[in-house]
Amino acid sequence: MRKLAKFTIVAALAAGLTSAAAHAEDPFIIVQSTTSTENSGLFKHILPIFKAKTGIDVRVVAVGTGQAIKNAENGDGDVLLVHAKKSEEEFVAKGGGVKRFDVMYNDFVIVGPKSDPAKVARSKDAAASLKAIADAKAPFASRGDDSGTHKAELKLWKDAGVDVKAAGGDWYRSTGSGMGATLNTASGMGAYALTDRATWISFKNKGDLTIAVEGDPKLFNQYGVILVNPEKHKHVKVKEGQQFIDWLLGAEGQNAIRSFTIDGQQLFFPNAGQENMKKAG
Repeated sequence: MRKLAKFTIVAALAAGLTSAAAHAEDPFIIVQSTTSTENSGLFKHILPIFKAKTGIDVRVVAVGTGQAIKNAENGDGDVLLVHAKKSEEEFVAKGGGVKRFDVMYNDFVIVGPKSDPAKVARSKDAAASLKAIADAKAPFASRGDDSGTHKAELKLWKDAGVDVKAAGGDWYRSTGSGMGATLNTASGMGAYALTDRATWISFKNKGDLTIAVEGDPKLFNQYGVILVNPEKHKHVKVKEGQQFIDWLLGAEGQNAIRSFTIDGQQLFFPNAGQENMKKAG
């Protein structure tokens, strides 16, 4: 009996070690991405589909776009998926990435309190609306974190001719936080804020906030995907990373993105290859 028990224990240990070793060898990639793709629930929707197809596990680091690009520049990832096209193209031009591809888009909206102290509700001119908010000294909550959303916001303030640095600490509040935390701040203080629509749709603590400004072409929000350059970072998992990119850009990945909805609302709109088609046309 003792010999049998000892054999059983040894066999169980061996089986456990074998299982652990097999698990450790499961292929995986690290994707540096934005808070909007993670917090909206998009990755929870599409990544199980990709893993079922390929067996590759995708581990997401969700931070602001600026930080995600810095992480990728340091080689802390295999794939970059963010939404600041100019910065993405600079990343590739400097040798940080192999090639950038459009993958999907949505848009930004300006949300604010229903009382609308700046009188911008239903406007389709984002820059003019921000100018009105500044003139009224109505509270505005900014991410202030070099994210794609923050970059888009700063460009709109520039278009509006408003120096928000001079207004810091007064009506203009920089949270230095992600989109969810910034919306919580805006909700708590009755402030306006710029947010991507996907995060807004999935955000639960809307309170008295509502969409005030939408529909301006300047609020277009494009996402791109890039393989981190293996010539610069030898440890980049080229095969697995490229498989993920090819899947995202292919019919199955694009359909997975398209099928992600909350309360019947589509959060992201796939557009892989459309830029190249426009150039060819």
